[in-house]
Amino acid sequence: HQIAERSFFLAERQLPLCARCSGMYLGTWVGLIYLFSKGRAGGLPIRSALIPLAALAVLFVVDGVNSYLTLFNPHPILYVPQNWLRMLTGSGLGIGIAAFLVPTFNLTVWLDVQLEPIMKSWKPIFGLLAAALLANLGMLSNNPLLVYTLALLSSVTVMILLTLAYTLVWVLLTHRENTFRDWKQASWHILAGFGAALLQIGLIDFVRYTLTGSWAG
Repeated sequence: HQIAERSFFLAERQLPLCARCSGMYLGTWVGLIYLFSKGRAGGLPIRSALIPLAALAVLFVVDGVNSYLTLFNPHPILYVPQNWLRMLTGSGLGIGIAAFLVPTFNLTVWLDVQLEPIMKSWKPIFGLLAAALLANLGMLSNNPLLVYTLALLSSVTVMILLTLAYTLVWVLLTHRENTFRDWKQASWHILAGFGAALLQIGLIDFVRYTLTGSWAG
């Protein structure tokens, strides 16, 4: 949406994603890096890990609804929304997105998928939260190099997430489930997923331009 008061700025330049989405995609990036490095487990996190992930999702919803209500003054709100809190709760949800997407990808794509939980305890979640918090602090640092790098990284993660999701769609459509041994073998399906992601974004941009008459919305 790029609402100015809900976004970060680098000098006079508004960053491409709002504070909440910046946090969400940074959290997703942290989660993807960690979970893809742990092998090819295809099971969801165990119950003791699902509880804190669910709590993070609830915090995201509560903060999101509270923030949304400020658009309808004088509607009562729980607290005054802050961009740093939007980013932090967004990061928590992003970790949860990765915790569900990675095992789904592994279970669908790889021939040698391991039928075990992607998280065998709740402990990795707090490590991921700490890493996401460092990224959040980088966004709040006003250091141009850090802020610009993290802003680009969060934007790139949008494409990564969509590409992974559409890769799953192409694998299912072509009935190639559990046939790939490595990323190179899956490269054509990943490329098709990337193309579908570009097409989706292009269509959204076209509709937005049609409705508003401006690329800025």
